[in-house]
Amino acid sequence: MPSTVVNRIEYNAEQRILTVVFQSGRVYYYKDVPEDAYLSLKTAPSKGRYLNKCIKGVYEYESPDLS
Repeated sequence: MPSTVVNRIEYNAEQRILTVVFQSGRVYYYKDVPEDAYLSLKTAPSKGRYLNKCIKGVYEYESPDLS
């Protein structure tokens, strides 16, 4: 199901980095994210809701857009 908030998500299992690309084009790299959190986000009915509840504020992030 397409998201009105999230454009694309990617996951690097080796580094445990979750990349979230928002519809606005802004990119966030969430660190030390377990694979099950990525899989839950991937299958969530509302990506934005899951992201707000289970990822934001839980995992440290970097964003080159905020530099």
